[in-house]
Amino acid sequence: MIETPRLRLHHWNDRHRDAFAAMHDDAEVMADYGGPVSRAESDRKFERYVAAQRDHGTSRWAVETLDGAFLGYAGVMPRLSSDHPLGAHAEIGWRFTRNAWGHGYATESARAALLHAVHHVGLGEIVSYTSPDNARSEAVMTRLDLVRDPARDFTTLTSRGEPWRGLVWAVPAGWPGG
Repeated sequence: MIETPRLRLHHWNDRHRDAFAAMHDDAEVMADYGGPVSRAESDRKFERYVAAQRDHGTSRWAVETLDGAFLGYAGVMPRLSSDHPLGAHAEIGWRFTRNAWGHGYATESARAALLHAVHHVGLGEIVSYTSPDNARSEAVMTRLDLVRDPARDFTTLTSRGEPWRGLVWAVPAGWPGG
C-alpha cells in the first residue's frame, strides 16, 4: 500500500471489482475511450492489473479515500506486447469515478505511483498517453511535469475495433525535478 496525505493506493482485491466495473460502465468516465466497456472486458482488465502487480511489481493501484471509498485507479502498467504501436513500454495512467473529478486525486495518486515505479521498482522510461480531447488528463500530465513527445503519437484500435489516437508524454530523465 502507498499512502498520500489524502489517499491510499492498494493492491487489487475482489472488494474493488464491482466499483471498478461500475466506473467502466459510466459513459462520461469512458468518453475518452469511446464509451463504456462490458463487465466481461472490465473483469479482464481487472485481472490484468492483478497479474501485473504480482508478476512485475507495478500496475495500476486501486485508489481510495483514507476511509476506504473507491475513487478509481492510478499507476504504472507494464505494456509488454510488441503489437502496441509503441512496442513494449511502461505507461502511467489513471481513471477516476465522476465524483472524484476536480479534487486533484489523479495528480496526487499518479505522482505517488510514479515515485514507487521509479524508486522502488527501478523503471527508467515511462510514458503516458491520452486522446486529443482529454484536457483533464493533459492537465494532470502537465502538473506531473511530464514532457510532450509528439514524435511518438500513435493510432491504434479500441477493443471494439474503432481507431483511437494517443498523444504521448514522457517522464523526463531525473524525474521528479528535472
